[in-house]
Order: sequence, then C-alpha cells, then structure tokens
Amino acid sequence: MNDVVTDRIEKKINISAPLSRVWRAISDAKEFGEWFKVKLEAPFVAGTTVHGQVTYQGYEHLRVELKIVELTPERYLAYRWRPNAIDPQKDYSTEPMTLVEFKLEPAPGGTLLTLVESGFDGIPLERRAEAFRGNESGWSAQLLNIERYVAH
Repeated sequence: MNDVVTDRIEKKINISAPLSRVWRAISDAKEFGEWFKVKLEAPFVAGTTVHGQVTYQGYEHLRVELKIVELTPERYLAYRWRPNAIDPQKDYSTEPMTLVEFKLEPAPGGTLLTLVESGFDGIPLERRAEAFRGNESGWSAQLLNIERYVAH
C-alpha cells in the first residue's frame, strides 16, 4: 500500500501572537509581501487577481500571480497560483493552478496556523515532482518567516 501523498502539502505551526496579528500578516498584501518576499501590486480582495514582483534574492526576475479565492476575516484565506513557474521564457498560463489555504484558529498562547496547498496532481508531469518538493520545503521556511515576522 502506498501512503505517499503527492497532491497536497499540509503544515501547521503554533505562533505566539494574537490571531488578529497573524491574520493581518497573511491577509494584508503589503505585509504578506514582507515575509513572503514579493512586492504585490494590489490588495487581496476575493475574486481578484493580484500580480507582484518576487524580491527573494536570486529570483527577482520572476513575477507571481495570485487569484484570490476567499477571505474570511481572522479565519481563512485562499488563493490559486502556479507553483514553481520559474522559467521566464515559458508561458504557464494554460496550466492548472494549485489552491493555497491559510486557516487560523485560536490556540493556547497564540494562534494555530494551518497551511494547505493542494492540486499538485494537475500540474504537468514534467514539473510536478519538482514543484511539490520545492513547495514542501518552501512552506516550512515560509511558516517560520511568518512566525518571525509577527514576533517583531
């Protein structure tokens, strides 16, 4: 029996900060960009698409596109995007997007943040494993970035 999950990444972190503070860090496009390392061009509004320039060292030539699916204040943020779309010469616009979900819950001493990214099985086979691997480790790093960001 194969228990390897290839379609979804799920990570949880307890953050020693009020739920309202963690919510602001993920739902405010400017604050999101600070810890995620991207300069976004518009606020997060459900039903809109937000573009931005990556500011992460070595990847500044890349742009990102986030389709904002849902914002439920202090509880849930979801967007769609194309993970590992890192070749500036390639048009990824026809590829399916994965769904990224941030779920917040009160927890003793702060906030429980659950991150889920799903839909990797829809990514073209030649990019799928690398996209999954990269985001598996990338989200671990990003959750620590959020934790550090809200602590200061």
